[in-house]
Amino acid sequence: MRTLDSQGVIHGMDDPQAQEIAGRVREELARRRISRQALADMARISISTLEKALSGRRAFTLATVIRLEEALGTPLRARAAPVVDPPADSGGDLGGYSRGAVRWIEGRYLTLRPSFGDPADIYAYLTTIEWDADGRHLAFRESERLDSSFSQSGRVSMPHLSGHTYLVTNVDGQYRLAILGRPTIKRALYGILTTLLVGNGSQLVPTSVPLALLRLEAGAGADIAFGRIRADQPAHARYRAELDGVIAGDYARFPR
Repeated sequence: MRTLDSQGVIHGMDDPQAQEIAGRVREELARRRISRQALADMARISISTLEKALSGRRAFTLATVIRLEEALGTPLRARAAPVVDPPADSGGDLGGYSRGAVRWIEGRYLTLRPSFGDPADIYAYLTTIEWDADGRHLAFRESERLDSSFSQSGRVSMPHLSGHTYLVTNVDGQYRLAILGRPTIKRALYGILTTLLVGNGSQLVPTSVPLALLRLEAGAGADIAFGRIRADQPAHARYRAELDGVIAGDYARFPR
């Protein structure tokens, strides 16, 4: 039988609810491809506390469970069971995911890449990732672009084998592809963008540049600058540091 003392401790890892909480935490770690250390940091608990609770060497406290729920953005206790999606998923060509497995990536992202006109400048716009109920897969769309006629939209692929996220645009067989690595603790995504650039005359030339998607939480916007950010603008240094982190953090490589 489960007991809850005056300190809010859920006693006994042989208790079904405590086992279910531990199982759900392990499942969320696997789905989101994050480490136990990253989860402990997000929940503001020690890695020792998390490890011992998951292994049954220490009882869960109610405070720990609440912090884990807040960090994961999903209920862990049976009294607030998550909604189960229909069995249909995204299909094998996008990684075969269900919405519950990828809900964590939905949101708005400040998107940064070097300007194609002048690599010293930074091009900043908004990317929104959300669930397409009709197609039963994640979709993305761009906005806040200076060249709004070139705003992209497409599908999101998240295969388990590579652990990467792919933003795929396909217009009449012409592809643009972003490959993004595993999310950071702040849920930022870093990687590479491959597209076609206008060259000499009407020639189109393949090009690849570093890409950063920074998660925008509710209420963000006061210090966000979109458009072409030049070196004399306040946001430039901060944005440049994010793009430099793509290579420094080994999220992408550009061999010469």
